Amino acid sequence: MLNQSDILQTLDMIDHQHLDIRTVTMGISLRDCADPSLTDCGNKIYDKICRCARDLVAVGNAIESEYGIPIVNKRISVTPVSLVAESCRSDNYAVLAKALDRAAKDCGVNFIGGYSALVHKGFTSGDRKLIDSIPEALAETELVCSSVNVATTKAGINMDAVAKMGHIIRETAKRTADRDGLGCAKLVVFANAVEDNPFMAGAFHGIGEPECVINVGVSGPGVVHAALKEVPGAPFDVVAETVKRTAFRITRMGQMVAQAASQRLGVPFGVVDLSLAPTPAVGDSVARILEEMGLAVCGTHGTTAALALLNDAVKKGGLMASGHVGGLSGAFIPVSEDEGMIAAAEQGVLSLDKLEAMTCVCSVGLDMIAVPGDTPAETLSAIIADEAAVGVVNQKTTAVRLIPAPGKTVGDRVEFGGLLGSAPVMPVHPESARAFIARGGRIPAPMQSLKN
Repeated sequence: MLNQSDILQTLDMIDHQHLDIRTVTMGISLRDCADPSLTDCGNKIYDKICRCARDLVAVGNAIESEYGIPIVNKRISVTPVSLVAESCRSDNYAVLAKALDRAAKDCGVNFIGGYSALVHKGFTSGDRKLIDSIPEALAETELVCSSVNVATTKAGINMDAVAKMGHIIRETAKRTADRDGLGCAKLVVFANAVEDNPFMAGAFHGIGEPECVINVGVSGPGVVHAALKEVPGAPFDVVAETVKRTAFRITRMGQMVAQAASQRLGVPFGVVDLSLAPTPAVGDSVARILEEMGLAVCGTHGTTAALALLNDAVKKGGLMASGHVGGLSGAFIPVSEDEGMIAAAEQGVLSLDKLEAMTCVCSVGLDMIAVPGDTPAETLSAIIADEAAVGVVNQKTTAVRLIPAPGKTVGDRVEFGGLLGSAPVMPVHPESARAFIARGGRIPAPMQSLKN
């Protein structure tokens, strides 16, 4: 049984090593909010979210105060809106995004996710309407996050959806050009999206989830970095064991917070997502962990092997600490949100190609990467296709969060502030993939899908 004494051992990690609970996320089913009237549907969505999540922030703050554990974000995820809106007699789904935004603001949360569509095998009319509305929805709201799942290992890759998303990303950047394309920072394209992810921008409440649930995302790159400083030059067996033990302690803390939130809110506990989620703060970087293993700069040769060790050890340690580990669970490598990644990209050591290789062994994928504003939509789609292929063939979740920075080119910088950070604009290959993307259709599922 976990109790407060378990947490007291982590006080130094909280005070000096940036350990925190990155998010307490309440998942809410909106399946009973469907209505032919778009206005009535939006009102039902607003009312249900406010009813379920009215105490989320207060409970999170109380736990934070009582245990002395920083809880950085309180968030909400909802049923993919394309499923809820399908019966609405309207094409302007952005109205529902505004209802989500209003509910999130009134509940006091940081973000709300689930303005989403699942199109890995094809589109319904509702999916098309929602995807078409994403640029408007993200430009005219503050807290809404959007995601589109375009591939699974079982279905293959929907290349029509991949092609579509290149244009949607471009249009979203254009509509938020006055904010360095901020809308794109709230838009994720997935392969093998999971239903219980508490992290934004890709969180949504899956159709296999209960009516309401609490999922917690922990963090702790700074803690792992500090632990590795205690074993300089040690063999990799020792490195892996050190990371595993550290992940165990971090996950125990996350489970305790999750259980406390669950009990106080009267909502089932779902999962602890034990992802190492960096921030722009110095000392809270995944890149610096990899460099502590002996790399001069993150992105040089050996980086993929180091990341594979880190990701595996984090998962093993977390699984020992909790019987309900889920979400994404591993190491994130978002360029704009990791000061070590930013530095490596600015030095030219960390490239888009190297990041793609690293995504074969880490959680998620190409995350928070700024590219030139004039990058063609087909190039964005080709990057998505490559990353989706990594996820489909390796039977893992991968994602793409690209920001074609309006009016900016290689060497410039985008600034978002807060956890979203800042990033140098990275180069993309100038050669065209237009003819490749124009083929459309579906890339078939790989042999790995035939497991029944």
